[in-house]
Amino acid sequence: MELYERVENVKSREDLITFINHLRIDLQSNRGDWENITLEDFLKAMEAWINDMEGYYLHSNQPIPKQPSWKTIADILFASSMYE
Repeated sequence: MELYERVENVKSREDLITFINHLRIDLQSNRGDWENITLEDFLKAMEAWINDMEGYYLHSNQPIPKQPSWKTIADILFASSMYE
């Protein structure tokens, strides 16, 4: 299962823990596919994506979260791996 598919399965704290484990393994296995491999770049992308995330949710026809859910956190982490 691809990471973007795993994001959709995050509904609980345990699901998020599992997703983070898969994210870490993916970084180890597919480092070349990641845009942001340093902590500094990852955090910079995270900041930018959170700032722009309303556009993502609007573009993908999803409601804009008023309060972050476990899935929202997974969305942020996944997007931070590639967002520029």
